Amino acid sequence: MTIGEHIMLLRKKKKLSQAALGKAVGTSGDIIGRYERGIITPSIEVIMKIADALDVSIDFLVGKTSLELDKQTLARLEDISSLSEENKNFVLKMVDMAIQNFKTKKTFAH
Repeated sequence: MTIGEHIMLLRKKKKLSQAALGKAVGTSGDIIGRYERGIITPSIEVIMKIADALDVSIDFLVGKTSLELDKQTLARLEDISSLSEENKNFVLKMVDMAIQNFKTKKTFAH
């Protein structure tokens, strides 16, 4: 999927018009349409603004990852990464236990 297709899908998911997204990033709806159709490619500065406006990571917007992280989740991950090694390991063990619990419940639900 191209960056333009990602922009279009995310914009529609957020129920934004091209004009509204353009206004949010400091350009016009016509330019957003040209990005979406692949006629032109946004600069990295514009990509950053579009990612912020659509509340996704740049990696997700450009198709580098299929993991869609919102700003709140990214902020949590940044907080975890700033913890001491001991506290970080504790939090990650809690996450691992929650994931294992979820997978176990899912397996037995079928």
